[in-house]
Amino acid sequence: MASISSAGIGSGLDVSSIVTQLMAVEKSPLQQMQTEASKIQSKLSAYGKVQSYVSALRDAALNLTKSDTWGSTTASSGDASVFTATTASGATAGNYSLTVQQMASAQTVASAAWPASVSTVGSGVLRLELGTWAAGQTGFTPKSGTSSVDVTVAASDTLADVRDKINAAKSGVMASIVNDTSGSRLVLRSSETGAENAFRVTATDDDGNNTDASGLSALAFDPSAGANAMVQSQAAVNARATINGLSVSSASNLLTDVVDGVTIKLGKVSSTPVDLSVSSNTESVKTAVTAFADAYNNLSKYLAEQTKYNAAAKSGATLQGDSGTNALRSAMRNIIGGTSGVTGAFNRLAQVGLDPQSDGTLKVDSTKLTSSLGKLADLKALFANKDAGNEANNGFAVSLQKWGDSLLSFDGSLSTRSSSLQRQIDANAKKQEDFNERMTGVEARIRAQYTALDTQMAKLNGLSTYMTQQITNMNKSSS
Repeated sequence: MASISSAGIGSGLDVSSIVTQLMAVEKSPLQQMQTEASKIQSKLSAYGKVQSYVSALRDAALNLTKSDTWGSTTASSGDASVFTATTASGATAGNYSLTVQQMASAQTVASAAWPASVSTVGSGVLRLELGTWAAGQTGFTPKSGTSSVDVTVAASDTLADVRDKINAAKSGVMASIVNDTSGSRLVLRSSETGAENAFRVTATDDDGNNTDASGLSALAFDPSAGANAMVQSQAAVNARATINGLSVSSASNLLTDVVDGVTIKLGKVSSTPVDLSVSSNTESVKTAVTAFADAYNNLSKYLAEQTKYNAAAKSGATLQGDSGTNALRSAMRNIIGGTSGVTGAFNRLAQVGLDPQSDGTLKVDSTKLTSSLGKLADLKALFANKDAGNEANNGFAVSLQKWGDSLLSFDGSLSTRSSSLQRQIDANAKKQEDFNERMTGVEARIRAQYTALDTQMAKLNGLSTYMTQQITNMNKSSS
């Protein structure tokens, strides 16, 4: 409950001002607590950023220990109009010669022309089936795992309605209408390329004749049964090519299982062989190594900034003098500036263009790093070698990854230090809360004391006034 206070009731004593000044003295320790809390919070925030930078360095180091980083490849085509190629995990360096004899295509047929897309076409049922045509289209074998789809056409349905019904049936055959000088034609096309994705269309025509060119049978395509009202403009065929003299075939124009880890996208038929080259992607390795150096430098620079001392201002940064931070900087320098026992052409980072500097950072020599990519196996060993029996033989990335894991673990030094600082903040907050509660009581006591004093002084003032009046009256009487 808020207290009611006023200046002296009758004495002129400024109780409120006196209490305020006395409480300012009583509360002076609170400012010290708040200042201390601010310092601890700043340290906790700084440690949070340190954890973030260590995590980024650990991840960059981890990336350099992965086989995918070092096994990354790239593919190039001697003629990108004939084919392009991409690589994935499992691809190995090699050179190939590829000739494209035939592109995969989807079957396409077109009807005779109707006056317009709103023309009716007859009634009955169209049956669509996916499968493979025999040579000369003398027979049709349904595709395994698929079923025929029936489309019912009413007498009032237009050519556009038939198109929409076929598309809604999702039979693996797409329908569209093409308008030319003769009128509107229904065009049917396989949804996918390849010989096994051909189709036939049979009609059960309500006019009783399923193979003539009138009524619904005008939309039939089954050469093996004499239903030829629709005309084929493109047969369904597989792509055919030769790679290093070996014949390959694919239902699509993507060759995905011909060369391990390589996807080849065919573009056109070629009359002569075109070279396909698969090589190590050294640029991606260089990028990963540079990212590792950047992550290391980001951490190193932040630690230097947070531990510096300003002699002119005679003040230190947030983590200046912090033993845990100093230990981190020392450990980083020891790891990066050391020598690995790995076998190979390189055993120090400076040999591959990562030169430790006096300020604790790594200077990247792009020319030297590029040169080291010519000895990719040795460069990989320098970073990614793992020796469970002797950690001195571990690569630098392995060492820094393990170092980062240990710092960031639940009981690691960064985690425990952050937890300790948080406990200090919580304790400080509780201390401030208790202090403020105590000050509430102190203020009430002081205010009561000075209010009582004010009351007594008011009484004395009243008595003094009375006595003065009495003496004055007596003096008047005696005179």
